[in-house]
Amino acid sequence: MEADWEFEVGGDAPVIDARWAGFVDLQREPGAAWKLDEVRELPALAATLERLNLPGSPVWTSKCDFYPALQAGEFDVDELDAEAGCAAHGMGCYIDLLPKSDQQWTFPAMVAAACGRVCDRLHDISLRCCRVDLIIRSALIAPDVMDTGITAYLSACGASEADAAVALQDALGAFGDALCGGSTLQ
Repeated sequence: MEADWEFEVGGDAPVIDARWAGFVDLQREPGAAWKLDEVRELPALAATLERLNLPGSPVWTSKCDFYPALQAGEFDVDELDAEAGCAAHGMGCYIDLLPKSDQQWTFPAMVAAACGRVCDRLHDISLRCCRVDLIIRSALIAPDVMDTGITAYLSACGASEADAAVALQDALGAFGDALCGGSTLQ
């Protein structure tokens, strides 16, 4: 599976707002993931959100979104490791991830190393037509408390919309395994 990471902090870079107006605390109520609007078309997103917010997970989530139809210019067939004819349809989602502990990512090198380990795990998974991009960002965890977070972008393509959905579902499962299956994202 294709995966990469980068820093996007400072200047005009987006900031993760952990307690935005529509925030749903999936740590307290993981089952609420199944009620989110974003999961109606992509149930695998709910399963991954639920898993990422369980007590054993090294992270919690603050926001997500689903893009049911990516335009041709919004994804790169080569970066998705797609074969010819398998990129007629694209879709994607993102999940904002925050550390469970305030000591988890205290230095930029710590979060960079954690992202590198997750990408290494994902590279070992034999999946095509999908990828994960981890973007390290500043995160407003609580009023006046700035920390570090990660926006995980998952994208997939397929010969049909159904094929793209299966590829994105598989990518979400692999991503959940990489983070929660014995993860050292801490």
